[in-house]
Amino acid sequence: MQADTTMNTGARPSDGAAMLRPFDLAFVRAQFPAFSDPAWAGLAHFENAGGSHVCAQVIDRLTRFYTARKIQPYGPAAPSQAGGAEMDEARARLAAMLGVETDELSFGPSSTANTYVLAQAFLRGLEPGAAVVVSDQDHEANSGPWRRMEYEGIDLREWSVDPATGHLDPADLAPLLADGRVRLVCFPQCSNVVGEVNPVAQIVAMAHEAGAFACVDGVSHAPHGLPDVGALGADVYLFSAYKTWGPHQGVMVIRRELGAKLPNQAHWFNDRPLYKRFTPAGPDHAQVAAAAGIADYIDALHAHHFAPEPDPRRRAAAVAGLMQAQERTLMAPLLDYLAGRPDLRLLGPARPEGRAPTLALVPQADPQALAAALAARGIACAASDFYARRPLEAMGIDPARGVLRLSFLHYTSPAEIDALIAALEATRRL
Repeated sequence: MQADTTMNTGARPSDGAAMLRPFDLAFVRAQFPAFSDPAWAGLAHFENAGGSHVCAQVIDRLTRFYTARKIQPYGPAAPSQAGGAEMDEARARLAAMLGVETDELSFGPSSTANTYVLAQAFLRGLEPGAAVVVSDQDHEANSGPWRRMEYEGIDLREWSVDPATGHLDPADLAPLLADGRVRLVCFPQCSNVVGEVNPVAQIVAMAHEAGAFACVDGVSHAPHGLPDVGALGADVYLFSAYKTWGPHQGVMVIRRELGAKLPNQAHWFNDRPLYKRFTPAGPDHAQVAAAAGIADYIDALHAHHFAPEPDPRRRAAAVAGLMQAQERTLMAPLLDYLAGRPDLRLLGPARPEGRAPTLALVPQADPQALAAALAARGIACAASDFYARRPLEAMGIDPARGVLRLSFLHYTSPAEIDALIAALEATRRL
């Protein structure tokens, strides 16, 4: 099973829209009910990589489904028709924003479950002697299922990070592809502890040139702006809606060429619709329908900040650029502060360019104690291995001790960044 070797530059289409106003934080935060809920009073959310706040558009759709449409969808009754239509809407609108065909997008219970099912399909579809490349920069969800294929005779090849920096160098991938036996390359767009954004289009092109497909874990990157999967060229792209302002669902893109080659994993009679082939369990109807609220949110931000644009792919690209620019602005003072804290080892790049605002720190103090001390000062964060034991071990960090992770999104305020820095300073002697 080999990939089409057509190469893609990975260029995003221009958003083609003039900005009406600079980033409007007040407008953005007004889209998230959590910011006005008493439960969050006095707390700043800095564990967004584990799950973001949910936008009102998603909450409204979920409530509406459970109150007005809670019946098996696609039946003749009006609530059933409305529920099915909203599920179809979610798939169509998100696929359009991701730059893929509607049937190439499917929903599952989580990205972990989606990857597991996909691995079973590949295991049955690979020929004897085939090889799979997996990195040690990944969250375990995009590592473990592929690694277990080695027990079934698949040649597993590890693409290793730099132990000092966690950097995943494309130059180190080339030798792993040289003999032409690799059929799949699995890697993250962005690690959930290293934070560096990998050059996806370049890596995908390398995989395709070697006759392999590419599976990209976008869980830690999609919350910072939906990617243009069509431009990146990835054959599989996975992300979690619950970390992307939405419900607890995994979103999986499988391009048609690959989906047609892999064996069906669903009921035998669901083998024709591509979006059903790799979801053996019935989807959560309400959460799939509510995922259309993610598209609503993107469109609301675009309408507020940009001139009208009819193409959803271009709207998503413009909003992604807006989010990422704001996040780089927020990161700058925090990274400057951390540069003066030798007792807090930062994993990944030390500048905002080329990284996501997911900052894992290796403190001299106990990470759990530091997280508790920060929580007492209004900073909601966590200390753990974050299911990233392999990259931590590769960088000489004891996963049992873990790291302190500070992760934020475009809706974080400068005042919250200031509060975080003040809390870190107050706990310096911990």
